[in-house]
Amino acid sequence: MEYAVLGGGALGLMAAYRLVEAGHTVMLFEKEPMAGGLAAGFRVGEAWLDKFYHHIFRSDTTAIRAIEELGLGERLEWQRPRTVSLVDGKLEQLDSPLTLLRFKPWRLDERLRVGAVLAFLKAAPPAWFEGKTATTWLRKWMGKRPYEVLFEPLFSGKFGELRDEIALPWIWARLHDRTTQLGYLRGGFQLLYDRLVERIQERGGKLLFGTTVEEVRREGERWHVQTDQGNWEFDEVISTLPTRLTCRLVPELPEDYRRQYDWGQAYGAHCLILGLDRPLTDSYWINICDPGYPFMALVEHTNYRAPEEYGGQHLIYLGNYRPMNDALFTQSKEEVLQEFLPHVKRIQPDFDPSWVTESWMFHAPFAQPIVTVDYREHIPPLQTPLAGLWIANMFQVYPHDRGQNYSLELAERLVKQVLPPGAGSPVP
Repeated sequence: MEYAVLGGGALGLMAAYRLVEAGHTVMLFEKEPMAGGLAAGFRVGEAWLDKFYHHIFRSDTTAIRAIEELGLGERLEWQRPRTVSLVDGKLEQLDSPLTLLRFKPWRLDERLRVGAVLAFLKAAPPAWFEGKTATTWLRKWMGKRPYEVLFEPLFSGKFGELRDEIALPWIWARLHDRTTQLGYLRGGFQLLYDRLVERIQERGGKLLFGTTVEEVRREGERWHVQTDQGNWEFDEVISTLPTRLTCRLVPELPEDYRRQYDWGQAYGAHCLILGLDRPLTDSYWINICDPGYPFMALVEHTNYRAPEEYGGQHLIYLGNYRPMNDALFTQSKEEVLQEFLPHVKRIQPDFDPSWVTESWMFHAPFAQPIVTVDYREHIPPLQTPLAGLWIANMFQVYPHDRGQNYSLELAERLVKQVLPPGAGSPVP
């Protein structure tokens, strides 16, 4: 069988790899010049740095297994970096049950109450939380003040005016799937995706980077994929692009399918990255809970990884999720630096812009699906109504949150369905 795979992120690459392993012919199309999608990196010193901050958890068993299978297991390193929250101008550690009990912005009774609620969320099945919004439920069970001190600003920072529409299973995933130990691939996660590219090519697969798919149409028994680099024919097509984009590319998808699945909103991701000549703080992750900041998180990557890996630079991410029509996505790097740097000084009063030796800026659409209470009803099945057309993307990892592990896991599940009976499955 000849397969087209649309999209060269974690999901598309793993699906293509499993298909060529099973002896099929695969051509993968990716509009960016390199593999990895949202997990792609760029060179800083001798290593790859992720364009958008990444790590994995001990619970990310599919990602761990893939890293080991591809011969990169010795590069996977685990640490417990420090996570804090900026509350009333102070950095308060909150990254374990013990630090929760010491969290000064809450009274002891509030800490105990919040701890009980978080433990319940982590242990309970997600089905218990269907039909409930996160902000209403958290405010009720944690108490008004604990919610307003920490969770309300975090929801506002991430989702803005949509904060009260987020479904409770979204926060369940954030708690249930996470561990205090974080894993990172020494040299950057780009190594994983470059290794997948190598393995696909070794087995005869083809990957066309810098190629934009313009239309996908079925003619007779074959699928025609039209791109800005030429046209090709295939037996089947797997789209790992956002459902809305797939619906635009495939005009033959029926109207009732579009009504149900061409649905929902997603925010884009935006990161300004600073290379400093000295450390900024002693923490890895800073949740911004104070008002007035133009970014929702400050992630000091080199309090997790050694600066020596990046030529001695100290690396800071200033991260955001915003609606895709937000003005931030049209601003130049110089404009964003001018807006953001004064707020870095609010966190570290000693900071001076002269500390910045390099800076980079990246943004990407469809990075964070907006998970509302009716979200589950609009998750498309992997197989579309059109024979030989499959859809798999981050929208379908619910109730889990988007991330490398669940993209890889979805790819494994997809290939098990795609392969015809008797073809054999390479999926472990």
